[in-house]
Formats: sequence, structure tokens, C-alpha cells
Amino acid sequence: MSVAYYVRLEQGNADNVSDGILDSISRVLKLDHDEHAHLHRLAHPPRREPVQPPARLRAPLQHLLDSVTFAPAYIVGHYTNVVAWNRLTSAIFVDLAEVEPEERTWTHQIHLNADYRERLGDNWETVARRNVAYLRFRSGEDPGDPRLTSLISTMRERSDEFRELWSEHLVNDVTSGEARIHHPEVGQLVLPFEALHLPRDAELSRLMMYAAEPGSPSERALRTLAETSTHRSSADLHTP
Repeated sequence: MSVAYYVRLEQGNADNVSDGILDSISRVLKLDHDEHAHLHRLAHPPRREPVQPPARLRAPLQHLLDSVTFAPAYIVGHYTNVVAWNRLTSAIFVDLAEVEPEERTWTHQIHLNADYRERLGDNWETVARRNVAYLRFRSGEDPGDPRLTSLISTMRERSDEFRELWSEHLVNDVTSGEARIHHPEVGQLVLPFEALHLPRDAELSRLMMYAAEPGSPSERALRTLAETSTHRSSADLHTP
């Protein structure tokens, strides 16, 4: 295989490439599961479905978020956009109620919000790389999505660091991990998280749930914040 052909393949411009060739490339490059799937999507782009207008968040989902009182929890769409959140999400990460709706994405907050970057501290690069890798993963799932394309283009224009990370061609889904936040009131928080898919809601990506280790300083800090925080959840934005 020539270098020129491989470049065309990486750009999604190679026709009639077999799965066997793709699997061979994957083995040679030692791609992981997400990277292997991304390569196949580049070679055989999925057929786009007609874009549907976003539906209103189902009330039970907001009720679920609000029932989680001692840990952050939120729902994101397919563009890292935060659709709904509970009070501790705003208290710990970013006060989302104060963010303009068009910038209420984790991509904007990670790369353009200096206050959030300060809270991430030494962990910022890990979070930034994870975010960029997820956007690359999503671009392979839906390469013609104009909203996704616009988000990536905007971030490449506004953030030198995003543009540099994007050029590395990182690819990875976000299914689980760990958040590390230096909170100005309660100190260091270590919060493992899990991503839960919402198959009934096609316009939503996943429900993100965090939980501190039982008996840990982070768990005690979460309880302190839950008892003292005056931050708003997304439900408060719709309360008359």
C-alpha cells in the first residue's frame, strides 16, 4: 500500500477497501478497539440519517439527576453539550447556569475557560486529550454532521492547544475514567465516573455519573458541598 493511498484512507477518500486490508493495517499499527473501529468507519462512512430537531428532556431524566444529591451527575449530547445537570455538577466543575447556551459544552469549557482549567491543574492535559479523542471518535461515527464539524472548526480557530491536539489524530470513546479537581473550598477531589448510554433518547449521548470512594476525603468533601452549595441545577433554569 502506498503512502498516498494510506493518506486517502485516513481522510475517508479511499473506495472499495476490504475489511481484510483494514484489519491488517490495524494489526500493523497496533490500534486499540476504538481506533480499529474508527479506521473502519473512515473507510466505510455510515449513512447519515435525516437530522431531527432535539426533543425536550424527559422529566424523569431530570428527576433522576436531582435525586443524586451527594455527587455530580449530568447528561450530555453528541457534541459534548451539557443538556441537563444537578447542583453538584455546577458546584464542582463549572457553574453551567451562568454559561451562555452556545458555549455550554465541555469542549468550550476545557479549552477556553481559564477558571475551569485552573481547577483541573496538572490534570488539564489528560482531560483535554480525552476530549479531543472523543470528538475524533464522534467525527468517525458521523463524518457529515454539520454541528460537529462547526464545533471542531471553531475550536481549531480559537485554541492553539486544541489545534495541536487535533493534529495528533487521537481516537477514543469516553466510557469511564476519573476526574481530579482542585476545588477552592474543599480541596482536592478524586471522582471516578461511568458513562451510561440512553438508548431511548437518540439526540442524547450519555448520562455521566460520578462517585467518590466510600469513606474517602473526597466523599466527605462532596457532602460538605451538597450541604452548603447554592448553585443551580438545570431544572432551576426552567422554573417560573
